[in-house]
Amino acid sequence: MEPARGPRAEADAQEEEEAGAAMAAVVAAAGGTGPAVLQVAGLYRGLCAVRSRALGLGLVSPAQLRVFPVRRGSGRPAGGADGSGAGAELEANPFYDRYRDKIQQLRRSDPAAFESRLEKRSEFRKQPVGHSRQGDFIKCVEQKTDPLGKQPVSRGFTKDKTLSSIFNIEMVKDKTAEEIRQIWQQYFAAKDTVYAVIPEEKFDLIWTRAQSCPTFLCALPRREGYEFFVGQWTGTELHFTALINIQTRGDAAASQLVLYHYPELKEEKGIVLMTAEMDTTFLNVAEAQCIANQVQLFYATDRKETYELVETFNFRPNEFKYMSVIAELEQSGLGAELKCAQNQDKT
Repeated sequence: MEPARGPRAEADAQEEEEAGAAMAAVVAAAGGTGPAVLQVAGLYRGLCAVRSRALGLGLVSPAQLRVFPVRRGSGRPAGGADGSGAGAELEANPFYDRYRDKIQQLRRSDPAAFESRLEKRSEFRKQPVGHSRQGDFIKCVEQKTDPLGKQPVSRGFTKDKTLSSIFNIEMVKDKTAEEIRQIWQQYFAAKDTVYAVIPEEKFDLIWTRAQSCPTFLCALPRREGYEFFVGQWTGTELHFTALINIQTRGDAAASQLVLYHYPELKEEKGIVLMTAEMDTTFLNVAEAQCIANQVQLFYATDRKETYELVETFNFRPNEFKYMSVIAELEQSGLGAELKCAQNQDKT
């Protein structure tokens, strides 16, 4: 039978447990969850959390970047308090001073547990710098979005929406491209939706690149930062699904926005018509327009570095940098008015 523990024994046990928790905090801060965790805080529609899970990626606010400094010298012996290199590394951690007493207590009271925690930290430190399992994550995204065209269309969306269902092609055969453009714009001007008339050469560039890289990532400004959406080409339809929905719902994740491209008039008139349907419980027209504009930003760009983000996302996922998407968006100026309006609403 386990002997009864007195108040002092219970206090010692509690102190040891706290020391263990403190040690765990230092281990986590020093690399216990991977370098990427230490750099970025994730944010999904108001929920803020450090990236403590392998797939905890999503909305990122540049203001929330947290880079933890590492002190190069602390004035202590090179081997640390216990003469070991691991001890010196631990003492160099910026969290060490906060938990020093508890860690030393754990070292004295249970050396085996202390060494075990150091070994665990060393295992994490062996991971490559910048390792955040992005490759595994993007593979998961591809697995979830590949069957997208086979899934039921999202709530309120039209399945197999054709041009003839919204436009009388026969009546515009004798019209010029400019006249058709005006008709298309007038038709949708009073509707809460996204639409466009794309020149033939620009659409051909987009379409050629989409065949090679059918998936890409775009960012939407939110009040708290940015939210990521995955765009997936399914024929001439382009489905956008919030990244968090793919993570949480997998194959059942519905699209929040679908862009329909109609190339029926491309050969004769030199234009491609585009319209959209969106989930109005998730996006408004301005937000949908911001997402749609990023198709041309990433697929029709003449800037090599911009399209390389799409290629990297498809072919070299381990090299993909999520903040680069935000950087390209901000550099282009897309979403600036949307962000400004959101900030005004906030104030």
